[in-house]
Amino acid sequence: MIEVLTNPAMEPHYTPEQLGTAWSLSGDTIVRLFENEPGVLVVERSKAGRRRYRTIRIPASVAERVHRRMTR
Repeated sequence: MIEVLTNPAMEPHYTPEQLGTAWSLSGDTIVRLFENEPGVLVVERSKAGRRRYRTIRIPASVAERVHRRMTR
């Protein structure tokens, strides 16, 4: 059970909307803050000639790191 608690893949991951609600920011602002942040899970889908769809999930540890950096 200890491995699950220390495994980054098993920690809580948040959607931009969830963090936006918690931080009183829009989901779009959260996406801009986190899209290039190391450790964020980004899944992209696109088809030829069509729009690109991108889903991001933000691990709790990454959210904490960015929050600490922004509040200094």
